[in-house]
Amino acid sequence: MRVSWLVHLPGALFGITFGLFGLSAAWYKAAAFGWPFASLVGDTLFRLTLLIWSVLLALYAAKCLLHRSAVVQEFLHPVQGPLIVLLPLSTLLIVVLHAPVSMEIGWALVLAAMSIQGAIALRVVTILSTGKIASEMITPALYLPVVGGGFISGMAMAALNCRPVGALLFGMGMAGWILLEVRILHRLFEGPLPVAWRPTIAIELSPPTVAPVAAAIIWPELPAEVLNIGLGVCIVSAATILVRHTWWSAVPFSAGFWSFSFPLAAFATGVAEAVHRGGWPSWLVLAPLGLATIVIFYLLVRTGMLLARGHLLPRESSGFQASFSEN
Repeated sequence: MRVSWLVHLPGALFGITFGLFGLSAAWYKAAAFGWPFASLVGDTLFRLTLLIWSVLLALYAAKCLLHRSAVVQEFLHPVQGPLIVLLPLSTLLIVVLHAPVSMEIGWALVLAAMSIQGAIALRVVTILSTGKIASEMITPALYLPVVGGGFISGMAMAALNCRPVGALLFGMGMAGWILLEVRILHRLFEGPLPVAWRPTIAIELSPPTVAPVAAAIIWPELPAEVLNIGLGVCIVSAATILVRHTWWSAVPFSAGFWSFSFPLAAFATGVAEAVHRGGWPSWLVLAPLGLATIVIFYLLVRTGMLLARGHLLPRESSGFQASFSEN
């Protein structure tokens, strides 16, 4: 017997694990300052997220087996399709965080994840380069497969002691960022996104927040001042989102707002990395790490409320926002 809601299970739900793994990484990085509780928090978050990831992976694998046409339809959608990449990106973060546990398993996960990520990235590049995407469908979600995929794949390869390939993938991510930036920013500056896609706006922060972290992992000798350049770009990007808060803050809460989680966690990780390398006061890390933790805990609680009320896994598919929101 097929589960009715399974056909509508969105790959975008892996944004939950993406953000939680990112927060775990931030706390692991904070442990470099000798804070006795930081490693414990990081381990607890990692284990919790691994459990959530396993459940979601099993459910999405069942959807692929039982509802192949729905998966293909989701893959071809210009917004929902790119969001599926959150599955392989979350998988890559597992390797980034715990590659030394098993190199064999690490390589298997990386190759499988990069294959899926590459297919989605190719789809994004194709529809953008050939003009086969409507203007209202140009959203920050397009960053994830090409830019996020390049940066995080580079981090995973560096974690597997393959830094030359990691640098190559980092360069591909930078090229994708340049390719997409003009199109996406032009669309965002024209006016608000359609209501269904407004929760994705914080993905705009992903490239500048992930780039310094990826660079730090691929090039361990990189000085703190170089990382500060990337962090400065993050601050300007964050300002552009905050000044448009009236566009997205009025939208009912949905799991789509997990788009804020990973950029905040990555920014906290980048600050911790820069502070550690620069020998600066460790208290500078408290504000970004505390903000990321509070926001992600809030998202986790609100998402739990959606699940308890039966709104997280929908019975109907009527768009990203309507698929899993409070209304």
